Amino acid sequence: MALLLFLIICLVLMLGYPVALTLGGVSFLFALVASFFGAFDMGLFGLLPNRIFGIMNNQILMAVPLFVFMGVVLEKSRIAEQLLTTMGELLGRFRGGLIFSVFFVGVLLAASTGIVGATVVTMGLMSLPTLLKRGYSPAFSAGAICATGTLGQIIPPSIALVLLGDVLSNAYQQAQLKMGIFNPKSVSVGDLFAGALIPGLLLVSLYMLYTLFRLWRSPADFGSVTEQEVEPASLAKVISALLPPLLLIFLVLGSILAGIATPTEAASVGAAGALVIALLKRQLSVLALKEVMQSTVKITSMVFLILIGASVFSLVFRGLGGEELIHHLFANMPGGVVGAMLLVMTVIFVLGFILDFIEITFVVVPLVAPILLAMGLDPVWLGIMIALNLQTSFLTPPFGFALFYLRGVSGDTVSSGQIYRGVIPFVILQLLMLILLGIWPALATWLPSVLYG
Repeated sequence: MALLLFLIICLVLMLGYPVALTLGGVSFLFALVASFFGAFDMGLFGLLPNRIFGIMNNQILMAVPLFVFMGVVLEKSRIAEQLLTTMGELLGRFRGGLIFSVFFVGVLLAASTGIVGATVVTMGLMSLPTLLKRGYSPAFSAGAICATGTLGQIIPPSIALVLLGDVLSNAYQQAQLKMGIFNPKSVSVGDLFAGALIPGLLLVSLYMLYTLFRLWRSPADFGSVTEQEVEPASLAKVISALLPPLLLIFLVLGSILAGIATPTEAASVGAAGALVIALLKRQLSVLALKEVMQSTVKITSMVFLILIGASVFSLVFRGLGGEELIHHLFANMPGGVVGAMLLVMTVIFVLGFILDFIEITFVVVPLVAPILLAMGLDPVWLGIMIALNLQTSFLTPPFGFALFYLRGVSGDTVSSGQIYRGVIPFVILQLLMLILLGIWPALATWLPSVLYG
């Protein structure tokens, strides 16, 4: 019955119903039916108020609205437009230079805003017309923009890593209690931020190496350009465009990695810093601030409502014996922990075709992570593996959100087929990065061990 509950929820989500209401509503109705047949104890819902209070009182999750606020303010301050224009002028004189400027700006936006939709839409509006005008391949240009926009999922500070950090911390403590450790340790968001830094930068390097390979094999896909076509950017303009986001990244990410501030404290610094940048750029007004606050409330409310719905689902799923079912499945899996990990990664990848990363984080990860961690896996490595896998959910056709974002702003300049063809090589590169991380876990665990022991 637990498996049937999971399948019904996935089916209802595919039909387009709201995530939070689907998780909570379907689970509650399923519990009523199951209790009628004596398969579920409705008294378990007495645990729900404490769970919801724990969610609303969670210090780690307080970083979510602050990071969202920071990202939305930077989006409204048009920092991305200035970065794209400046880097285009700086690198646009070279064949393929505009694609590399997209990668560079994407990394900066990922490390400062972390909002995939805003990044893809902004780069789609600003870069795609220029790329097509210069003769760049429409499919490759679309793929590069979509893939770069998803870097906000893995490059810290990332909202996805904040949510994963909270889920994995609870799962790690559950795993240690099962192993008889009654003074359990926890995995922090700072650990995940440090662990994601090297894999994130390596992923960008893979993008660039693939671009260089394409540039060598198919130079016609990158148009042609002469020095007279692009005005070189002045040093003052480059500094003016790069300094604000770099300083903000240093303050936020640097303070977390150095252990000076918690992610929540650093997020508050980032939110204040974003307001200062918007003020200095004269992009801050009462109307703009109202729009920022409305967007922040909407996104934060969605996240926390999904969390509450996921708590109802988790309660019912465990009450139906789902946890024992998964534990039995993993215990009898050929290949032991390696086989179990491969199964989980495959399931998450397939679910990424139809579900959003938030849904997978709150529904699937709490079910499988405690069992995997009890089998001896490193929590930081597991978290980064899941984060990289979830990143592909934004790119995988036909329901990848980054594809929808770009299709919505590109008009008739590129077709859906061209966007799908363009993202496939980048999905393969992400899977390659996932394999490399699976072979060499130290890519994720080395930096946290150096910083935090």
